Amino acid sequence: NVIGMRKVKRSDSFIVFTAHFDHLGMQGDAIFPGASDNASGTSMVLYLAEYFVRHKPRHNMIFILFSGEEAGLLGSEYFVQHPLFDLQRISMLVNIDIMGSAENGITVVNGERFRNQFDRLKKINDTKQYLPEVRIRGKAKNSDHYHFGERGIPSFFIYSMGGKGFYHDVFDTADQVDLNNYEQ
Repeated sequence: NVIGMRKVKRSDSFIVFTAHFDHLGMQGDAIFPGASDNASGTSMVLYLAEYFVRHKPRHNMIFILFSGEEAGLLGSEYFVQHPLFDLQRISMLVNIDIMGSAENGITVVNGERFRNQFDRLKKINDTKQYLPEVRIRGKAKNSDHYHFGERGIPSFFIYSMGGKGFYHDVFDTADQVDLNNYEQ
């Protein structure tokens, strides 16, 4: 796991952005490059870290890149079992994966579970029109947000909809990733 922090003096809570930097690699003779799943999510977390270095946030920001997601959420499970700070100080965790075109919007896993936070996100998008849709989904053990949510920490798993949306695919190469709505 790799972790970084952007501290501010006036807050003792954290907003956490996470992604996984591992992928399937090779299986037999097949290579799974992982450009969309999940180099795009890793690059988004790094982009957010750079953004919050230049724009002072109101809360402490933590950026975590997990390993072992593809092998069973191992990196995030280890982190939750051996935290570097009090996990109850996390006001929101956003796990990011498959940040392709988002031409059809995003899906928010755990949106039903953390409905107040989802409604706030949806209201911002409805007002600003960043994305065509913000779709809600229930609880799922399908990425690194899971172990945090099980501890009652508000946590979303966001992935884009549209484009090629490669998932565990040998054709998931950088030249195939469409980043039309990446900034939004």
